[in-house]
Amino acid sequence: MMDIKELLIILEQLERDKGIDKAVLIEAVESAVASAAKKLWTVDKNEEVEAELNVESGKLLVFAGGEEIRSQEFGRIAAQTAKQVVIQKIREAEKDVIFKEYHSRIGDIINGSVYRFERGNIIIDLGKADAIIPKKEQSDKEEFRQGDRIRAYILDVRRENRGPQIILSRSHPNFVKRLFKLEVPEIFEGIVEIKSISRDVGERTKISVYSKDEKVDCVGACVGMRGSRVKNIVNELQGEKIDIVRYSSDIKEYIQAALSPAEISQIQFNYDAQKANIIVADDQLSLAIGKKGQNVRLASQLVGWELDIFSFEQWNKAQEEHKTEQEEEGISDVGQVISEEPEVSSEDVSKPEMGEASGLQEESESGNTANQDTEPLDTLEVDQEERAEKTDMNNDGEELVADAAEEPSSEEQEPDMQEEDEEKLEDPAADVIAEPSQEDEDSEEEKEKKEDD
Repeated sequence: MMDIKELLIILEQLERDKGIDKAVLIEAVESAVASAAKKLWTVDKNEEVEAELNVESGKLLVFAGGEEIRSQEFGRIAAQTAKQVVIQKIREAEKDVIFKEYHSRIGDIINGSVYRFERGNIIIDLGKADAIIPKKEQSDKEEFRQGDRIRAYILDVRRENRGPQIILSRSHPNFVKRLFKLEVPEIFEGIVEIKSISRDVGERTKISVYSKDEKVDCVGACVGMRGSRVKNIVNELQGEKIDIVRYSSDIKEYIQAALSPAEISQIQFNYDAQKANIIVADDQLSLAIGKKGQNVRLASQLVGWELDIFSFEQWNKAQEEHKTEQEEEGISDVGQVISEEPEVSSEDVSKPEMGEASGLQEESESGNTANQDTEPLDTLEVDQEERAEKTDMNNDGEELVADAAEEPSSEEQEPDMQEEDEEKLEDPAADVIAEPSQEDEDSEEEKEKKEDD
């Protein structure tokens, strides 16, 4: 038995400074004394040594095998062993307290100071513990120096051997959301609700708000008097722009507000795929898309729909291309149907043409027959045939060859023959007189012979 009133005073001081429960500290002392008692006194290995600290009486009792051990000796080695056990237990208890405290605050904003920089990460001194802001959770536009005060969003708390690891973030969208909750009392009280938020770190943030009370303007409450509330948030984010959008259950109005300050001319919706085609004037196209597509990208994330921006010219061109594709598909479908029908042979195709040609031939033949009905024309044709036969019989072979060479082709003769026929048709009697027939010549010869006789 020993007096430990001074020890109890120290434990109370540790409870205030470290935030460790006094019961946890007393348990650490009892474990330390029991460990030291095993080394000091000879005790069987199978026997358990237990220590009990009575806070009211200030006495420490040790039991081995259910029997109390009384001794006044407690050497240096036993005291050192007890000290190490107490320190270890206190550290474990302190780590557990820190882990529970910050783990319960995940999603909150915490204040600290920049302690040091380590391979791009920022180490933050929170007082009771150190936290870290990884490089990926930082904004490229922000710069800090050692000793600067900083606010960050508690992203995660992990339990590790060296102590709890507290991960902070300044790039998370909820960081802006928590800043609005701190700056705007209406959001903190629940009158104004933040429906959605989209963020391009260091550049721009879009936040949609909704008022549960018709008398409270949600956008005006977030902006504050002369923009005082939103300016404080912009300063905390070191100049990042913030667009406050009024939430609406009507998707058309919601999209128009999300794409502000651009003015929308037409919207085409696809509710099944949650897609919308936005048509704007040519002078509003760049404003609607934003720098590197920032405005339409943030608006799409805010609304939860896929948004495509078109000018009138681009939209008309897209519609024409779509129409052309549909027509080509229709033509290909018709081609497939035609290919399935029986093919028409070349003979069948040529039959109508042959019919037409035969009709023309019949007409020409009938025309020729009609022209040959006149008697002078028949006589003329007979005389010509007789003259041709006489000429062939009287001329030598060379002359025939020369005549054949000098004769024009059938194609060249046809126009001449037609001209001669036309002239003879005009005055057939004159031709007959100018060229007497063979019978007249024979009769004259007979007369001359009779006169000679």
